[in-house]
Amino acid sequence: MKAIIGTLVVFGTLLGGYLPHGSFGILIQPLEVLIICGGAIGAYVIANPGWVVKAGFSGALGLAKASAYNKQVFLEALGLMFKIFNKARREGMMSIEADIEEPHASELFNSAPSVMKNHHAVDFICDYLRLMVSGASNPYQLEDLMLLELDAHHHEALMPSAAVGKVAEALPAFGIVAAVLGIVVTMTYLDAGPMEIAHHMSVALVGTFLGILVAYGVVAPISSEMANRAELESAYFLVLKTCLTANLNGYAPQIAVEFGRKAVPGHDRPSFKELDEYLQTLK
Repeated sequence: MKAIIGTLVVFGTLLGGYLPHGSFGILIQPLEVLIICGGAIGAYVIANPGWVVKAGFSGALGLAKASAYNKQVFLEALGLMFKIFNKARREGMMSIEADIEEPHASELFNSAPSVMKNHHAVDFICDYLRLMVSGASNPYQLEDLMLLELDAHHHEALMPSAAVGKVAEALPAFGIVAAVLGIVVTMTYLDAGPMEIAHHMSVALVGTFLGILVAYGVVAPISSEMANRAELESAYFLVLKTCLTANLNGYAPQIAVEFGRKAVPGHDRPSFKELDEYLQTLK
């Protein structure tokens, strides 16, 4: 919704400042749009792996919805960590083996719907709990392994936004290409009247205008917001990692979860009291 509102503000203020003195019709140039957007999309497809191309489109369209990560989602993740650690502490590590082998059939995991919707998070939690159940108890080695995986995940998560950012950088140049082609067309009308030449010149200049507008008013903000969401997703995984390593170091479940709370970004971080009250509802 925020992305939609921002886009409406960009175009609303632009048209509001232009229309009192200009014609809206001259701005509607489908062939210019075809040259600029078609060229940019083609270059985007050439320059990136297939999964990045797909993730870029789905990520851009996904900005119409609110972010998947908020305070409630972080609370649910912390609550799940608490319940898993609590069960393992009371009944032994082997008691959670069935939960991590079949998380979709696990009452523990299904108590956190937002976690279950994120298969990467489920896999991350289960993989490291499985290692712990199997006897991998060196906290330093496991933490290094988690950091290695999180670095790779973070790099991949930022690739679509970086690719879309490159499109934003290229769009003004494609606008110039469209303008140059418009000038070429205008040259064939030099024997026409001044008004017709002026019309074709205007059409050519619209190409430059559209390239710059779409680059800095639409695509660059989309790229930035996609990067912001990728950073928030990485923060979510860092919270899971912090809880797991704290538990592996022998801290009590509630303390391990408190470690995780401290890793939550400040604008989404629940207070100590909020987390404590939430955990009380889970006992």
